[in-house]
Amino acid sequence: MTASTIRQIKQQIQQLTNTDTSMMLPSFWLTDWLLYVIDKPAMFLITDESYKLSKAEYEHFNTGIAKLQAGMPLAYLTGQQEFWSLNFTVNEHTLIPRPDTEVLVEQVLNWIESQPKSLNDVNQSKRLLDLGTGSGCIAISLAHELKHKSKHSHWQTVAVDLSLEALKVAKQNAIINDVANIEFVHSSWYDKLSTQDEQLFDVIVSNPPYIDDKDVHLARLIAEPISALIAPNHGLADIEHIARQAPKYLRTGGLLAIEHGFNQGTAVRQILSDNSFRAVKTVQDYGGNDRVTFGQIR
Repeated sequence: MTASTIRQIKQQIQQLTNTDTSMMLPSFWLTDWLLYVIDKPAMFLITDESYKLSKAEYEHFNTGIAKLQAGMPLAYLTGQQEFWSLNFTVNEHTLIPRPDTEVLVEQVLNWIESQPKSLNDVNQSKRLLDLGTGSGCIAISLAHELKHKSKHSHWQTVAVDLSLEALKVAKQNAIINDVANIEFVHSSWYDKLSTQDEQLFDVIVSNPPYIDDKDVHLARLIAEPISALIAPNHGLADIEHIARQAPKYLRTGGLLAIEHGFNQGTAVRQILSDNSFRAVKTVQDYGGNDRVTFGQIR
């Protein structure tokens, strides 16, 4: 097939987004894929419509479109996803970071800032644990923020995952984003962690599997690792395990913050309350849905 100009490609994209088979494809995925293929900024699509793709570029573009139509997310196609203004490598072994998860990062940072001087004392080492780190987006974003705030430079982050492949990706992302104060641990939740006083944590965060295996929305998530998505007991089993074990790994007054499904806020608040947490609160995401519940250990 002969190469096409930007103008012709844009017309092709318009046709694709108007067909029934592409209704589930966001139009910006197609333009973002085009920009990735030609390695140009977004403005280029407006200012240089006469630019002609090489034969290799055009074939690459169309091959990618076919994969998108077959259900591959754009982030897996490009191998990258932005989160918290940082760039993360992703692949089929990790979930794709989503904007709503930034609420978890934001709430944890706000909580740390609001704490008494003792938690922000640069002479005292503080510890943060991310359970089920996946791509590392939560742990790395938090460590990045704390590293660049001088009074928080004493924080050490531990990131845990059961998947060795996911940990490889997370370690690479820590290097890409110049974050060194993270220890990566291969473990099923808390299994490889110590309950010794000096190894306890001031903050535990997690975006665990929380989707019911009968949830109709799973059909749209077939490309992502299913083990990172679903959990028994209507999606609450892993959250229950994390909350039940957390008191053994948190220092007195420490924070547990968990991301969950839009309809699980009430249940997760009850789980935390039943496991010795106080000041339990749920925060909504950018779409107005319950998304993050947190509490402090009594």
